[in-house]
Amino acid sequence: MEKALRVAVISDTHGVLRPNMLKVVEGCDRIIHAGDFDNQETAERLDAIAPLYMVCGNNDWWWRKGRLETLQFELGGLRFFLIHDRMRIHELPQNTDVVIFGHTHRYTEERIGDVLWLNPGSCGRARFGLPLSMAVMTIQGRQYRIEKIEL
Repeated sequence: MEKALRVAVISDTHGVLRPNMLKVVEGCDRIIHAGDFDNQETAERLDAIAPLYMVCGNNDWWWRKGRLETLQFELGGLRFFLIHDRMRIHELPQNTDVVIFGHTHRYTEERIGDVLWLNPGSCGRARFGLPLSMAVMTIQGRQYRIEKIEL
C-alpha cells in the first residue's frame, strides 16, 4: 500500500506566514496555494518547505512573467484544478476530481456531482469578520480526507 500524501491547502496569505500555519505546513509533503501571496518572498519561503503548486491572485501584481491564473495537476490518484477566483471558471476540465480556489476568505467544502470544491479560507490577515483557516488533505490512492484547521 502506498504512503498517504499530506497536502497543505492554503490561500490568501497576503504576505503573512503565521507560525501556527507554518507548523502545519512543515508537516506536509506538498503545498497548494490558491493565490494572493502579495509578494515573491512568501512564495519562495513556502516552496522551500515543500513542493508548491500555485496560481496568482488579484493581489499578485509582482508575478509579472509566467503568470498562471489556473493550474491543472495530479496528486496521488486525484486530478486537481487550481484557480484563485471561482467566478472566473468558464469551463471545468473533464475528469477533474478537486477544484481548489480562494479569494473570498471564506472556508468552503462542498461536493457538486463528483467534484469536491474546496476553499481553504484565508490564513493571512483576518478580514470581513471571518476566522483564519486552512486545510490539510490526506490522499491515499483516489481516497482522501479533508481536515479543516482554524488558526
